[in-house]
Amino acid sequence: MTHNKCREKDMFRKPKVGLLLLYIKLYDDVLPKTRDDFKGFMSDVAARLEREGAGVVRAGICCVDKEFRKAVSMFEKENVDAIVTLHLAYSPSEEALPALSSTKLPVLMLDTTMDYSYGRDVDPARLMYNHGIHGVQDLASLLRRNEIPYEITAGHVEHSQVIRRAVDMVRGFTAASEFKNSRVVRVGEGFSGMGDFHVSPKVLRKVFGIKVIQAGPADLASHVAGVTEREIAAEMEENGSLYEVRLPEETHRQSVQTGLGLRRFINEQRAGAVSVNFLATEKNFPMPFLEAAKGMERGIGYAGEGDVLTAALVGALIRAYGDTTFTEIFCPDWKGDTLFLSHMGEINPAIAAQKPLLLVKDFPYTEAPDPAYLSCAIKPGPATLVNLSPGPNESFRLIVSRVEVLEDTKREDLKETVRAWIKPPVPVAEFLERYSRLGGTHHSAIVLGEHAESLGVFARAAGMEFCVVE
Repeated sequence: MTHNKCREKDMFRKPKVGLLLLYIKLYDDVLPKTRDDFKGFMSDVAARLEREGAGVVRAGICCVDKEFRKAVSMFEKENVDAIVTLHLAYSPSEEALPALSSTKLPVLMLDTTMDYSYGRDVDPARLMYNHGIHGVQDLASLLRRNEIPYEITAGHVEHSQVIRRAVDMVRGFTAASEFKNSRVVRVGEGFSGMGDFHVSPKVLRKVFGIKVIQAGPADLASHVAGVTEREIAAEMEENGSLYEVRLPEETHRQSVQTGLGLRRFINEQRAGAVSVNFLATEKNFPMPFLEAAKGMERGIGYAGEGDVLTAALVGALIRAYGDTTFTEIFCPDWKGDTLFLSHMGEINPAIAAQKPLLLVKDFPYTEAPDPAYLSCAIKPGPATLVNLSPGPNESFRLIVSRVEVLEDTKREDLKETVRAWIKPPVPVAEFLERYSRLGGTHHSAIVLGEHAESLGVFARAAGMEFCVVE
């Protein structure tokens, strides 16, 4: 495996949280041994967060201002994605406020308690271990009053999905962090007249801090020419092990060389996403469909036709959630009440339902040679369709919908297309009406799994409006 591939694989981010434990000094003064009774509960919460895929940085129990400041400083040094608060008991919110107001780390309040049951037959002694929720209310109210953003998730750690939801919400924070201030390579200009996703680089920089690196085939020529025969052979061998190869060797070779040259340029520019206008391709620069697909698997976002906005979105979602690809809603199946997703030749093979085919694409659009591309269907199961729509006055709206990816086709002639059929949560006609009323563009992403709630966190953290079609 090459050094570049190793570096790109490191772009995936396991969510990392700072677990902030809140308590009250009064109890230490009056009942100094009581805090020891929370050790098992604290460890259980941390272990459950880790089982859901989060790295956990734990601070000691915090009661007063200096303890909160010390904990938050440690979280900043550890580069956590979010602070997750856990109230062990009531904790005066003004003790925690200075530390939480001085950090840029997002805050997620975990509203839970030790015991599952607190009914009319409860032992009164259990009050000491289960009243942290009004400390949550105290702190949430103060955060809102001081305009400090926060998210909250409530439920019992064992008898609800509160921990899974918490970790997924942290992924939303991660996605926002990855999206804002990202760098996107655009090869060729935006597709002329295709205006729904078009946003000027100046606006992207102003609103999100996104940097667009403009390039053309000529800018990539030296990178393509510098690819060695050894690198080409190694990549072709890897492709042979990953995909079912059904294309001429020369097509494979030329596409690999172009793709590796593009990969070098992306790495050199420290970019997390790329968009290629297929009309910008030339005789010595075939459309890099194969590299677009393989790049998404490594965490490099992609969108077609020079769409840097969606490319940045796809990159952020891949690095935060994994299992994401660029896609378009292509055709309605009115009879079957489904929608057909596809694109010319770009799909993330990480979400393939079966071993992808490596084929040659008929490409009559420019003088570029016919390129290699991957063909596969998306894995069936729950998924989330995600669209980022530009609005008036430099505003943006994230539109999401929970969908079901259906089983693949049995038709052999359809298996040479990038494809998926999805079932939206409402009838297709209603879905399409609502989607377009919201201004949804024709370029989207699809993320495997149900992440609508978490994507709301992403939208709010990135400063977007959030809408769900459900």
